[in-house]
Amino acid sequence: MANPYTWLEASLATIQRADWYRSVQAIHGPPGATVQLSGQEVINFASNDYLGLAGDERLQKAAIAAIQEFGTGSTGSRLLSGHRELHWELEGAIAFTKRTDDAVVFSSGYLANLGAISAVVGRRDLILSDQYNHSSLKNGAILSKATVIEYPHCDLAALRINLVQQRQNYRRCLIITDSVFSMDGDLCPLPALLDLAEEFNCMLLVDEAHATGVMGRTGAGCVEYFGCTGRELIQVGTLSKALGSLGGYVAGSATLIDFLRNRAPSWIYTTALSPADTAAALAAIKIVQVEPERRAQLWQNVNYLKEHLPPVNLLPSASPILCWQLPSAADALAIAKQLRDAGIFAPAIRPPTVPTSRIRISVMATHRPEQMDKLVTAISKV
Repeated sequence: MANPYTWLEASLATIQRADWYRSVQAIHGPPGATVQLSGQEVINFASNDYLGLAGDERLQKAAIAAIQEFGTGSTGSRLLSGHRELHWELEGAIAFTKRTDDAVVFSSGYLANLGAISAVVGRRDLILSDQYNHSSLKNGAILSKATVIEYPHCDLAALRINLVQQRQNYRRCLIITDSVFSMDGDLCPLPALLDLAEEFNCMLLVDEAHATGVMGRTGAGCVEYFGCTGRELIQVGTLSKALGSLGGYVAGSATLIDFLRNRAPSWIYTTALSPADTAAALAAIKIVQVEPERRAQLWQNVNYLKEHLPPVNLLPSASPILCWQLPSAADALAIAKQLRDAGIFAPAIRPPTVPTSRIRISVMATHRPEQMDKLVTAISKV
């Protein structure tokens, strides 16, 4: 009889021929502006640790203290046996930061999107999704079983046409978008999206994964940055990027959060966030609130690089994510290797993750001028 798994090798061979093959690279030592990669110290432009908090001693101490008091695992779902007062404290801190009624913490940002989207819409409903949305948003839409229509990236005219043509055919409608697009660095047109949502009686869910801690006067995200605090919408985000921990959240009205605690399957049926991750995220939020100079330094570094990088084909960006667009996956792999040989860790991003290949440069508050100069020199030589 034929082996039913033989197709796997052929599929992998196809991936390799297309230069889409991926494998992990082990990083050694603590996270930071430099890391050890295969025995070589490299300047780290591959991290989403925008504020440099993942290696902060205060987060480490908070995590250790939580382990000593509560143990290493939460042991069960929040509704069953895993809830701690520490979870309430973190959710309160998130809601305070976002200026919302309440928040609920998930075990990852991916689970937050899956749970929120699949809870608020179903088979009789419509989802309008930005073409460049993160995988978690797209898969949450599929899981919901709603009708899904993708509109061209940040194209408000196309979105309006879809609403005019389709909205009346469905019970509920949910517009979903990233606020900062993680593989491009640009921002969604949030105020206009909110206006459209209100005009056509739609809900709006915005994923603030790459904006939390980074965008806005206090680091609350793009909702704050665009002056939309207080307008009704569903805010999703992660604790694993600028906040240096792990987990995700949804913030919004008290009614929404109460509903999600009763209907979001990826919250109800998943083990609660560990005590260590919860405590570390809570410590990070407090640091973001009292140390605005971290965020100021991050933006100073972003502006420095934009001013000094050679004239390569950078995608438009209003975030700490700078992407150098390239003709092919092979080009991206070759240039990533040349940068690595020069002591720069900036990964090649290729299809199907993105429509066009690129080098993704992620700026951190802890990058020093000489490290950024080394990146500029290496790209100039390439």
